[in-house]
Amino acid sequence: MLGTILYVGLLIVNAMAVLSEDRFLARIGWGSSAASQSASFNQYDQNGFSAQQEVGIKTKLIELISAVRTLMRIPLIAVNIVVIGYELVLGG
Repeated sequence: MLGTILYVGLLIVNAMAVLSEDRFLARIGWGSSAASQSASFNQYDQNGFSAQQEVGIKTKLIELISAVRTLMRIPLIAVNIVVIGYELVLGG
């Protein structure tokens, strides 16, 4: 049961890591420009401080996909090698 959950999590992270921003994400409006555009509209109060604007789920997902694509590529290679080795040696 726990192994299945880990495999599903690994497959989801792998899927996010290989998404092409030019070919897929930009076509559906989920490119990095959409996230920066919606995050750049900060409102300022009377004292000049930035009022916290509520960030939408779409912007958070775009930032998550971008972070996974940037930070997780090298660790994902290592984790995938370990999982493939485990499956080859012990079977599945």
